[in-house]
Order: sequence, then structure tokens, then C-alpha cells
Amino acid sequence: MNSLIIFATFLISVILGFVIGTISRKKVAESKIGSAEEEAKRLVDLAKVEAENMKKEEIFKAKEEIMNSRKEFDQEIKERRSEVQKQESRMIQKEENLDRRTETLEKKEKAIEQEHQTIENQKGEIQELYNKQLEELQRIAELSTEEAKDFLLSQMETEITTEKAKLIKDLNQKAKEEANKNAKEIISYAVQKCAADHTSETTVSIVNLPGDEMKGRIIGREGRNIKTLETLTGIDLIIDDTPEAVILSGFDPLRREVARIALEKLIDDGRIHPAKIEEMVEKAKEELSQIIKEEGERAALETGVNNLHPDIIKLLGKLKYRTSYGQNVLSHSIEVSNLARIMAEELGLDAKRARRAGLLHDIGKALDHDMEGTHVQIGVDILKKYKENPLVINAVEAHHGDVEPQTMEAVLIQAADAISASRPGARRETLEAYIKRLETLESIADSFDGVDKSYAIQAGREVRIIVKPEKITDDQMVVLARDVSKKIEDEMDYPGQIKVNIIRERRVVDYAK
Repeated sequence: MNSLIIFATFLISVILGFVIGTISRKKVAESKIGSAEEEAKRLVDLAKVEAENMKKEEIFKAKEEIMNSRKEFDQEIKERRSEVQKQESRMIQKEENLDRRTETLEKKEKAIEQEHQTIENQKGEIQELYNKQLEELQRIAELSTEEAKDFLLSQMETEITTEKAKLIKDLNQKAKEEANKNAKEIISYAVQKCAADHTSETTVSIVNLPGDEMKGRIIGREGRNIKTLETLTGIDLIIDDTPEAVILSGFDPLRREVARIALEKLIDDGRIHPAKIEEMVEKAKEELSQIIKEEGERAALETGVNNLHPDIIKLLGKLKYRTSYGQNVLSHSIEVSNLARIMAEELGLDAKRARRAGLLHDIGKALDHDMEGTHVQIGVDILKKYKENPLVINAVEAHHGDVEPQTMEAVLIQAADAISASRPGARRETLEAYIKRLETLESIADSFDGVDKSYAIQAGREVRIIVKPEKITDDQMVVLARDVSKKIEDEMDYPGQIKVNIIRERRVVDYAK
């Protein structure tokens, strides 16, 4: 019973607790719902305010964008108007061009109509010719077979001959044009590859002095030193107001070089008197011989020409002191050798033979002052003497057209020689004529019996003749001077007058032992 009461009490307590808890929870929930509703209302009001602000802001931005769009639209309208105006101007220009083209087309149409009329006329002429040919064929048809064949063959032969002549002419013209083109290319290539420098030789050399007091020592007492040097070398010494310098004047480069070397040695030694001058002149000649040998070897090495006789090498070296129309002959020979070699290589010919003949083609000019004959003939004789290749000799002999060239290399030597000589600035005619005049003056003096040496000095205004004392007496000197003067007047043309100076000197030399 008690347990039932306890259980009932417990059950009632539980039910009461559940009811009380539910009621209290409901009140709390109602309280929270009221707070939430108030908060929601507050948030809604705040959202309305923010939405209103955002709406205003968006309206402002939209107005701004509308204004910007309106400006851009206005600018675009302006650009479109400008473009439309440009297009209108282009259209106007095109219309003008079309008008002009229309006029041109009308003119062409008229020209075509005229040509059409001409063609129609020609068609009539052709028809007339056709009718004539048809009549001729009908006439031929009445001939025998052999007669018709002969007639046709004669016509064919005439036509073929005409065509053949035309074809040959065209082929010849084409071959000439092709040959000219190839020749120009080969020559231009050779000239570009061989750009040799030349300096025009002059007839004076300048020797620098350590001081002007040296001029008096060179002149010597009563001019004996300068007279000795001029007599031994055949060169005119000009001592003027030029500070610290003496000018050596003479047309022979070898003599002038000997005088220059001897004078420089005398200045370095300091002792200047006739005996010392003779000694130094001999030393200068020996030194010049060595220089000539070295120059010849240099030329052979530079052009790649081997197995030359030592005497030919010396003759090549002498060409350094020989000019032709103001052009240095050794430099010219090297240039011809290189040009001939390059052109021979381009044409597939013998390059070694071409460069050898090019180097030796003017070898005769080393001796043409001392021997009679042209430099070509002298050169040929020299090369024959030293057993040179006959084809090289032919190239040398043919380079001025004296004989017919036997090889293509000989023709190349002619071309290379002409190229080198005709290059602008390579030659000077006036210097060559001047040198020829001086050479003629000396040769006239040397032609008389008893003359030992002769030198043309003072730019050809004086010829100094040294006679052999055992053959020419003092009285005969007067006659010789008159004869030389007379022969110069008869054989030469020259400005002003020429002084003939005869020198007879007897020397006696003995040695004290």
C-alpha cells in the first residue's frame, strides 16, 4: 500500500514537473520570439535604409554612366561624320578617276576600232594574196611532178636560207653579249682583287741635313766638293734657301739614288772632300746593287714566280728605278702578273705561265737605255739568252702586237698590260716626254767619238760631257762643243737654250810604298 502511494506520489511529481517545465519553457520561448521579432524589425528597417542609400547611389552611378556614354556617343558621331566626309571626298575622287578612265577607255576603244579597221583591210589583202597563191598552186598543179618538186624545193631553200641567216645573226649577237658580259665580270673581278698602289716617280730627291752649316761643307772650297759629286754621279745638286735640305735633280733614277745614298753617307761620316766623295759613291753603287737584287727577289716572291735566273732577278730589281709614262715599271709588272693570273684562273688557263709572262713582259725596259732596240725586242733577247719557256717568250713579244699570240695566256698579258696602263692616274705623259728629251740629249752627246760620259742636268738646260783625254785635245774640245751644239739644234725641239759643257781631265795616280 505504501509502495503504491509512493509510486503514485512519484508519478504525480513527475507529471507536475513536466507540466511546470513545459510552461516555463513556453514562456522563455515566447520571450525569445518577441526579442527576435523586435530584432528582425530593426534589421528590416536598417536594410530598408541601406537599400534606399544603395538605390540612390546606383541611380547616381547610372546617371554618370549615361553622361559618359552620351559623351562617347557624341565623339563617335563626330568621328563617323569625319569618316563619312573622307569617304565622300574619296568617292568624289574616284568618280573623277572613273571619268578619266572612261575618257581613256573611249580613246582606246577608238584606237581598237581603227586597229580593227586596219585588220579588216589586212584581211582583204591576205584574201587577195590567198587567191593569188591559189591561182599559182592551180598553175603548179598543171606542172609535172619533178617541176613542182623543184619549185617547192627552191622556195623552201630561200625560206630556210633566210631563217638560217637570221638564226646565225641572233646566235652571234647572243654569243657576243654573253662573251662581253663574261669578259667584263672576269676583268672587274681581277681588278677588284688586284688593287696595286703606284706613286708617280719624280725627277728630284730631297736629302735632309742636320743643319744649314752642312750646305757650305757640301759645296766645299770654290765648289770642288759639289762639282766632284755632280761629275761622278751625273746628278745636279741644288742648294738653295730650303732650310736643312739639299735637292738632287736628275732624270736617271739609278744615278739619283747613288747620289742620295752617297750624300747621306758623307753627311753621317762628316768628312767631305773629293777623295771621300769618290769612296762613298763607290759604296753607294755597291749598296744600290744589293737593293736591286732584293727588290727583284721581292717581286718574284710577291707574284709566286720561281726558278728565275739571278741575272733576270737583278734586271727585275732595276725596274724599280725605271718609269714608263710616270708609272713605276716594277709595280706595273707585278700588277700585270697578278691581273693575268687572276683572269687565267677564272678562265681555266695556265695561271703559272700567265703570271710568269706578266712579271717578265717589260724586262727589256731595264736595259733599253743601254742597248739599241725596243724594250720588247731587248726583253725577248734576254729571255732567249737564259733559256726561258718559248710560250712565255711569245707572250712577252706579243704584248704590244709585234707578233701574233700563240696562246690564250699571251692574249691575257695584252689585256692585263692595257688594264694596268689605262687605269686613271697610272701614267703621266708629260714626265715620259721630259725623260725622253733628256735621254735624247745624252744619246746625241754619246754619239761623238772620244766621249767617255755625258749627263743631262739642269732640267735639260745643260749637257755635261766628260771626254777621254787621250783622244780629245784641248783644241778639239772647242770643235766638239760646236758639233754637239749643231747636232742638238738639228735633231731636237726644246725651249730656251742648252749649254754644252765639255770637261777634259787628266789624272795621274801613284802609290807610295
